[in-house]
Amino acid sequence: MAQRLKYTELAPEGIAAMRAVEHHLNTGTGLEPEILALVRLRASLMNGCEYCIGMHQHEAKKHNETEGRIADVARWRESDAYTQRERAAFAWTEVVTNIQDGHASDEAYATAREHFSEVDLTNLTMAIGSINLWNRMAIAFRAEHKAAAKPEDAIEDDGGKVSVEE
Repeated sequence: MAQRLKYTELAPEGIAAMRAVEHHLNTGTGLEPEILALVRLRASLMNGCEYCIGMHQHEAKKHNETEGRIADVARWRESDAYTQRERAAFAWTEVVTNIQDGHASDEAYATAREHFSEVDLTNLTMAIGSINLWNRMAIAFRAEHKAAAKPEDAIEDDGGKVSVEE
């Protein structure tokens, strides 16, 4: 399917603001880059964003995640590959991504708070909200990679910011 429009070119100020949020999340929060990569991958899998799935699989590899841990993100509940903190991040990702399914319950919040400080949970929730926005943009406008056979070929190293190619 062809890309519908080049949203990064049509709204450069908005895209710059989104990238600034990503840069903050990646460099200014203290959240582990591995958790951020895995959470972004989990939300992208839930949303079915092939573009972002490929990008965040590559991102996770850059943070030395194993193929097994990356592959198990979709079935994290059945896997013993993740720490309790990572499991809490995945559970919170699912609640926030599917917020229409009963909102974020007190139980889900309490579980997340067992593993994340208030500041970290705020930043984690921003990361989840942000990847959901990127997913929706990429899916709605059928984002394509410029000239790459594989998503990782189109990703440039921009110092920690998440980059969505035009």
